[in-house]
Amino acid sequence: MKIAEIRQMGIDDLKGKLAELEMEMIKQYGVIAKGTIPKSPSLVRNTKRTIAKIFMVLEEKKKQQTEVTQKT
Repeated sequence: MKIAEIRQMGIDDLKGKLAELEMEMIKQYGVIAKGTIPKSPSLVRNTKRTIAKIFMVLEEKKKQQTEVTQKT
């Protein structure tokens, strides 16, 4: 996913997508632990990057919310 797509999502959507990606990572790690080669080795790296992007955007959104509440 691109960062622009992630920034357009709401907090609840981001948390849902994060849970989905974490489950995908568990499945990929299971395949790797068995000693087999995953269908797409780059999928693990891309999934990790997407998870990191989601965490970054969630923190940005939380920071924006706290700034708005402090101004009021």
